[in-house]
Amino acid sequence: MSIDFSTLIWIFFALMVLQPLLMGRWFGMKRTQAIRAIEQRRGSRVITMIHRQEKRSLFGFSVSRHIDLEDAQTIIAAIKETPPDRPIDLVLHTPGGLVLAAMQIARAVEAHPANVSVYVPVYAMSGGTLIALAADEIVMGEFSMLGPIDPQILGFPAASIVKARDAKPVAEVFDLTLVLADMSEKALAQVKRGAVELLTPRLDQSAAEALADKLAGGHWTHDYALTTTEAKELGLPVRVGMPLEVMELMKHYPQPVQQSGVEYLPINLPRRT
Repeated sequence: MSIDFSTLIWIFFALMVLQPLLMGRWFGMKRTQAIRAIEQRRGSRVITMIHRQEKRSLFGFSVSRHIDLEDAQTIIAAIKETPPDRPIDLVLHTPGGLVLAAMQIARAVEAHPANVSVYVPVYAMSGGTLIALAADEIVMGEFSMLGPIDPQILGFPAASIVKARDAKPVAEVFDLTLVLADMSEKALAQVKRGAVELLTPRLDQSAAEALADKLAGGHWTHDYALTTTEAKELGLPVRVGMPLEVMELMKHYPQPVQQSGVEYLPINLPRRT
C-alpha cells in the first residue's frame, strides 16, 4: 500500500493534535504515582493546587492560572471526603487569586480535625499565603516564599488608594478616587478580619490582629517575597525542609507550550553498597 504526500501531511497534523493529549495523560499518570507514594509514606491525604504562571499561548491568547471558585469547590470537596482522623498535606504553588475563593479554602483547611500541613515548594503568594495561615504548619524550602495578603482594587493596592485620598483635602479628590478609597477601606477590613479569624486558634486576639495588619495593611508591595526567616519572625508556624518527594512531584507539572530557558543534566549518584 502506497502512501502519498497528502496522507503523510494528515498523519503529521494528527500527531501534532494528539501529542499534547498523550503527554497530558502521561504526566497525569506520573502525578498520580507520585501523590500515591507520598500518601503511603506519610499516611496522609495529598491535595495539590499547582498554578503554572509562565505565559502560555492558546489560539493567540495568553493563559495563566489563579485561585478561583472552581479551585475552592474542588479542594473543599476533597477535604470534606477525607476521614476526620487522616492528616492532609496541601501542596501550594500559586500567585494568588480571588480572596473569596482563598478564604473558602482556608476555612475548609482550618475546619479539618486532623493535622493539615501546607507545603510551599517555590511560592504561595497573596491568596496562597492566606490559605497557609489556616494550616497547622507551613513547610517551606530554603528559598521558598510567601507574600503579603493586602487586597488589590483594579490592580492597585487598596492601602495605597486610601493614602492617596487622605493626602489631599476631600474637595480636591477626584470622585472616582473617593469611590475606590471607600471600596479599599472595606476590602482591607474584610481581609484583616478573615486573617484574624484564621490566626486566633493559634494566637491570642491582639497578636492575631497585629499579624493580620502586618500582612494585609500594605506595609510592603504586593509582590514582596516573605522569606522563611521573616515568616518565622512574624510568628507563622514555619518549618524549613522540603521533602524531596514533593520537589519530584513538582516536576510532573511542566509548562506545556513555552519551554523554560533553564536546563540541567541529572546527577547519577553512585549506589551505596
